[in-house]
Amino acid sequence: MKALIVIDYTVDFVVGKLPCGQPAIDIEDRIAELTETFAASGDYVVMAVDLHEENDALHPESKLFPPHNIRGTEGRRLYGKLDDVYNRRRDGIYWMDKTRYSAFCGTDLELKLRERGIAEVHLVGVCTDICVLHTAVDAYNKGLRIVVHADAVATFNPPGHDWALGHFQNSLGATIVSGGQPIRV
Repeated sequence: MKALIVIDYTVDFVVGKLPCGQPAIDIEDRIAELTETFAASGDYVVMAVDLHEENDALHPESKLFPPHNIRGTEGRRLYGKLDDVYNRRRDGIYWMDKTRYSAFCGTDLELKLRERGIAEVHLVGVCTDICVLHTAVDAYNKGLRIVVHADAVATFNPPGHDWALGHFQNSLGATIVSGGQPIRV
């Protein structure tokens, strides 16, 4: 069995407070399609969604980025077509709040994967070189096989995006796919 982990594809990260902008808009259809496909096939789907509290000066990101994905705000809603897929299939999708870059840090994600016998994770979302990267590194360290969908990850830093894809493949042994087919980066 495999799992799809959709990382931080929210209004704030696409067009809001900390936007990836056009690169994130461009992957909207692919993320929605993959989520629909995984959910329909009975694979485990996780929405790993960044959560911050308003005026939390102690959170390490408060010194690095403007406030984003604040609890209860529109910016924390899933973006575009993904929100539609989630609302139609929410009974089969696990929503998981996360407060750090990695979807594994301080969450029950590893437990949920292990109890289902999942050994392969497919990663999509934003930002390629931040939250997707940290999630991939933790997945690698936990012995999970990693598949990154290059056509469903984006960031606001084009050189960081390219570097991260190479790192996934060359340092973490991840399979990089586009259109469902393996590619070399």
